[in-house]
Amino acid sequence: MAVRSGSQRDSPPPIARADGVTKRYRRGSEPGRVGRLFGRSTPPEVTALEDVSLAIGSNEIVGLAGPSGSGKSTLLHLLAGLELPSEGTVTFQGTDLGTLSTRKRTRLRLEHVGIVFQHFHLLDSLSARGNVALPLVELGVSKSERRHRATELLERVGLEDRVTHRPGELSGGEQQRVAIARALVTDPTLVIADEPTGELDTETGLTVLEQFERVADDRAVVLASHDQPTLDIADRVVRLRDGRIDEEATARAPSGTET
Repeated sequence: MAVRSGSQRDSPPPIARADGVTKRYRRGSEPGRVGRLFGRSTPPEVTALEDVSLAIGSNEIVGLAGPSGSGKSTLLHLLAGLELPSEGTVTFQGTDLGTLSTRKRTRLRLEHVGIVFQHFHLLDSLSARGNVALPLVELGVSKSERRHRATELLERVGLEDRVTHRPGELSGGEQQRVAIARALVTDPTLVIADEPTGELDTETGLTVLEQFERVADDRAVVLASHDQPTLDIADRVVRLRDGRIDEEATARAPSGTET
């Protein structure tokens, strides 16, 4: 797609930035007897990301592409402050997230970051509107304003007739739309979405993608997806492979498309 007016070419400093980020995890521990037999006292280490640098500007949609296990979800979690890197730094509006306490990182996410997870994490006891409004409860927004904002967003994603339904009464695609509305309800500075259209039919997916495009007019959006129409709305697509940015494939991909 064409670069929108005010996109990365003339935008202010990055909203989020990863510099030389590496993330390692420990796998499940070896069974005691087997571990001792092979001299393994600690679980093996897995590198999910290695030396990744990426800046996300205001008014910009960045697509993350790559096969399963390439590090897309890990990078999203780091940019959102859900996890901290093993090496390197992640900054949000100039603040190194590694310098913040867990409580302060949680507050930053609540106020400034909207997250759409692959697994929707909806509360079964709450209606669609209640799930969407939940972040506003934490922010101390009045009940009437919570109801208004949650209802408005559910209408935007085509769920005006499902406002009072609970997750168990909704299809997978409808639950995903509730999760997207919840991510947008705080009017976040950065929106992070992991496979946001994975459960949606084509027509509904296009409606949701229009919402992401509208959101990106004055904030940043990062979308990880295997879905070509989703990647097509991006101003640029960054390809990951084996935990690293595939520089060659990224350079080959024209703006808003994936090779």
